[in-house]
Amino acid sequence: MKEEGWAIWITGLPSSGKSTVARALKNRLESLGVSLQILESDTLRRVLTPNPTYSPEERDVFYSSMVYIGSLLTRNGVNVVFDATANKRRWRRLARGVIERFLQVYIRCPLEVCRERDVKGIYKKAEQGEARYVPGLQEEYEEPYDADVEIDCVKDSPEAAADKIMEAMRANGFI
Repeated sequence: MKEEGWAIWITGLPSSGKSTVARALKNRLESLGVSLQILESDTLRRVLTPNPTYSPEERDVFYSSMVYIGSLLTRNGVNVVFDATANKRRWRRLARGVIERFLQVYIRCPLEVCRERDVKGIYKKAEQGEARYVPGLQEEYEEPYDADVEIDCVKDSPEAAADKIMEAMRANGFI
C-alpha cells in the first residue's frame, strides 16, 4: 500500500512571499529526491473560477475545492504544498482536519511591505476601486493561531524560510 503524502499550507497576505518560499522549498526537496505538487491559488483559480469575483461566497467554494483536491492527492501518495492566502482560519483548519500529515506555515509580513512587493497590482486595484475583496484591506486576514512554522518576510530569505520548513518537516517525520 502506498504511503500517504503530506501537505504544507503556506499562508500570508497577498504579496507576502508565499510563491517565492514555495518554489525555494520545492527546489530544496527535489534536490533530496522528494517530489511534490504545488497547488497555487492563482493557477487553480483559472480553472475553478475563470472569471473570479473573489467574493466571500466564491472564496468558500474555491478554498473548499482546493482542500478537497489536496486531500485527494495526499491520500494517493502525492506531497502537496498549498500556496494560497486563504484569509479565513476555517479553510486552513479544514485542511488540517482532513489531511493527516499537515503543517501550516505563516509568512508574517507587514502590509506596507506587501504593497511594495505587489507585482500583480492587487493593492493598487483595491485603492482604485477595481478590487473589492482584498485580504488585509477590505477583507480581514485571520492570522493563524496554530502555525507550525512562522516566517518573518523581512528577516528570513526564501532559502532560510525553506530551511525552517524542512526542519519542521523532519521533526514531524515528513522527510
